[in-house]
Amino acid sequence: AIAAENLTVRDMIPPGHKMAAHDLKAGDPVRRYNQIIGFAKADVAAGQHVHAHNLGMGEFERDYGIGQDVHELPKVAKPATFMGYKRPNGKVGTRNYIAVISSVNCSATVTRAIASHFSREKLAAFPNVDGVIALPHPEGCGINVNGEGMQMLRRTMVGFAKHPNFAGVLFVGLGCEQNQIAPLVEMIGQYEPGMLQQVIMQVEGGTSAAIRKGIALVEEMLPTANQYQREEASVSNLIIGLNCGGSDGYSGITANPALGGASDLLVAHGATTVLSETPEIYGAEHLLTRRAAKPEIAQKLIDRIAWWKDYCARTGGELDNNPSVGNKAGGLTTILEKSLGAVAKGGTSSLNGVFLFAEPIDAKGFVYMDTPGYDPVSATGQAAGGAQIICFTTGRGSAFGCAGVPT
Repeated sequence: AIAAENLTVRDMIPPGHKMAAHDLKAGDPVRRYNQIIGFAKADVAAGQHVHAHNLGMGEFERDYGIGQDVHELPKVAKPATFMGYKRPNGKVGTRNYIAVISSVNCSATVTRAIASHFSREKLAAFPNVDGVIALPHPEGCGINVNGEGMQMLRRTMVGFAKHPNFAGVLFVGLGCEQNQIAPLVEMIGQYEPGMLQQVIMQVEGGTSAAIRKGIALVEEMLPTANQYQREEASVSNLIIGLNCGGSDGYSGITANPALGGASDLLVAHGATTVLSETPEIYGAEHLLTRRAAKPEIAQKLIDRIAWWKDYCARTGGELDNNPSVGNKAGGLTTILEKSLGAVAKGGTSSLNGVFLFAEPIDAKGFVYMDTPGYDPVSATGQAAGGAQIICFTTGRGSAFGCAGVPT
């Protein structure tokens, strides 16, 4: 029994799971963090186990309270610094890579072959270069050239090409794909001479010839990339992605609020932090709209939630499908509960912007990016938006690394 509350535990309750603090009638709202996480599916006695067998979803009104909880954090007089790579465009990288990016799935093998050629032994003469990494993907053709999918793919590729963690970029294309390289180069704009290159397999005459040409182009970039050295830079240059995965019942009271505290600290030093995973803030979005610096920022977030609800309706899905088998085994029952823990990563500072997936992040302070709840895709969008670091919290254990961006 818990003496202070005169509460007797009535069931075997696994670690991280919930127990009713008082009697509930069927249909009653169930609260955690003083927020609704669902509704009782049956009568529940105080001390009983609360989980999927007796807790379910239901509709309820959110109090968006737009802007009511905005408070500016006091800025630090002298921001902290880090050792980074200062680029000609004024941005600062946390790594110094050369990226090999495929324009289409058909060039993925060539992309990997070019990058894998540059072993540690071959790069020994260029100690300031962290590596040559491949960025292949399964898209680039068979989709509407002007559709939403192609726009998102191109935003992502351009974002990675302009990322300050890359000293140089080599695009690898097949030649006949919908996602042509020329428009990508045009979108990227001004670049350091000689450090944005391309190789087209059909122009070179095949796979082997394209690999040879690609290796030669990267070899030409290496001396310039090696000239970059770490220099002291203000933390205000950093964009930090906030992500979580493998969450359990403890995530919302341990790792996630700890990361929220770190987010507030970074914002006070002038940095930008980025919360994401829209299906995993559903049910807690009102906690973010209350912190919106402007009404239009709150409305943009509400609009993204509406897009996801419409998407689920069109595809026969449900936002409550989101808690995974592992999440539920760890004590999380509904997406409403999971979202409240996930939002804790965002700290308490005002919400200063809402961005589409892979959209360039140009606001300072705490911001939001619309991404799926699937961790690798979410982190990819944050990186494409400019994040030079991803901070990834996990409850049950989740292994993830973002290519080119320390995680």
